[in-house]
Amino acid sequence: MEQPFMEPASRRGYIEVICGSMFSGKTEELIRRLKRAKFANQRVEIFKPKIDVRYSVEEVVSHEGNAIPSTPVESAQNILLLCSDVDVVGIDEAQFFDESLPEVCKQLADSGIRVIVAGLDMDFMGKPFGSMPALMAQAEYVTKVHAICVRCGNLAQHSHRLSKNDKLVVLGEKDIYEPICRHCFNELTKDGF
Repeated sequence: MEQPFMEPASRRGYIEVICGSMFSGKTEELIRRLKRAKFANQRVEIFKPKIDVRYSVEEVVSHEGNAIPSTPVESAQNILLLCSDVDVVGIDEAQFFDESLPEVCKQLADSGIRVIVAGLDMDFMGKPFGSMPALMAQAEYVTKVHAICVRCGNLAQHSHRLSKNDKLVVLGEKDIYEPICRHCFNELTKDGF
């Protein structure tokens, strides 16, 4: 018996968020997922905020040194302009983008694109960071990764700033931040920042 002709299933987009503290492996996990998509011959575009030049101007680079080519952009709206004919969009350091990022990700997912976003869920004061809460709320999948507390060895969820700078955005590495657990964070910040 002849099978009836069936249209191929339309692509269904969705949003994945990878969040956690500094040194928890967020970017490492983002790179792993994007490389897996590339291996499957999916068309992938990767974006990062233009201000993130810590390791490279045009690559997303993990603390472990793994890298993947990316496009630095000034604002979230630029992502919509620069990604056409793609299957997967990766976005690193999402907390540094403007407030339009959740809507941009929604538009991409609604158009059938898999969107993978990585970013800090909390700032150095332990408060929700940028657009991350809105992204986590609308995502189909949220993965929270953890570092290890450098002070006691428990799971770390906070990015403790070692310097006394009170600006919200201070780019840095182990010289400026350390991952710490809830208990150590509360002990260190009980007298304020």
